[in-house]
Amino acid sequence: MAREFSVVIERDSEGYYVASVPALPGCHTQAKSLDDLVNRVREAIEVCLEAGVEPVEGLDFVGVQRIIVAA
Repeated sequence: MAREFSVVIERDSEGYYVASVPALPGCHTQAKSLDDLVNRVREAIEVCLEAGVEPVEGLDFVGVQRIIVAA
């Protein structure tokens, strides 16, 4: 059975791409290239599901907003 998940991708200060799956708490991975990241995040999702992580239902991707706050 195929399932669909939204993935948030960012780039860290060292140039690595970091992926998080909001619907699967704790499901993260990183890679040096986007191609590798896509493969790794697919594997990470499969591992999380096999480990019994319950997806958070009802999350629909809306968008990303950058917020600046005084520190």
